[in-house]
Amino acid sequence: MNKKIIVLLLCAVASTAAVFAQGRKAVRINEVMVQNDSNYVDDYGQYHAWIELFNSSFAPVETSCMYLTNDKNNPKMYPVPRMDVNTEIPPRQHLLFWADGEPNRGTFHISFTLTPGKENWIGLYDADGITLIDEVTIPANLPANQSYARKEDGIRNDADDAQAWEIRDGGVKYITPSSNNVIIDANEKIEMFAEHDRNGFGMTVLAMGVVFSALLILSICFRSIGKVNEKIAKRKKAESHNGPVVASDVKSTNADSGEEIAAIVMALHEHLNMHDHEDFVLTINKVKRAYSPWNSKIYSLRQTPHK
Repeated sequence: MNKKIIVLLLCAVASTAAVFAQGRKAVRINEVMVQNDSNYVDDYGQYHAWIELFNSSFAPVETSCMYLTNDKNNPKMYPVPRMDVNTEIPPRQHLLFWADGEPNRGTFHISFTLTPGKENWIGLYDADGITLIDEVTIPANLPANQSYARKEDGIRNDADDAQAWEIRDGGVKYITPSSNNVIIDANEKIEMFAEHDRNGFGMTVLAMGVVFSALLILSICFRSIGKVNEKIAKRKKAESHNGPVVASDVKSTNADSGEEIAAIVMALHEHLNMHDHEDFVLTINKVKRAYSPWNSKIYSLRQTPHK
């Protein structure tokens, strides 16, 4: 029994570790700027090169103990510090690191810099310092204040990953640190309405039609529910007074003559109106008389005294 429990615990630990490792593999190097002269400032108000990571999974991923490096011979150049709640990347979100060579400034200031005018290789390693999670080579011709970014967040090309990247100049192709690489700044449906309905008349009619249709459907539903409830209430009331209504009772009732009904009505009338309406309130008042022995007749002289 103990062996089975131990085996189950080992399987659970192994599956948890596998899921955890799979989550880490979902992290991508998403966008990089090598020479930042006037584009985006860090938390100290200074311009430095930056590296953006993206969580391509639909679950949060902890990046602590991962390694960022620009040297293939030194994969553990910058370990992402532990015990910082901000190192967890939420699902489909981003995390930005500053390549300023000043790690003493905080968790997101790494220990190496990027060199403008030459190719810069950047690698992201797992906590073992051996497993390469993602890598990218920034071209030497990347201009200042322009970024090298994936065409879509986290997208990869297994045949040639360089095909999934492009240079962004901040014009038509936006530079998006800590944001989605694909920014939708237009709405096709709105543009279609603007093209075919410039005055908004069609939109108004459509909106009012939807509202009034919904109100009509609701009124019909409430009316139907009210009728059903009314029928149920009448049936319950009839059953409470006369018992359940049976088809034979209905036939016999219909067969009754008018004379019998008139006789029943007259009997009820005589029974209910056989007495006059009287006031049944009794008022009892106590009669009070002032009594004194001096005015009692027993003390008066009944006969005239004789001499």
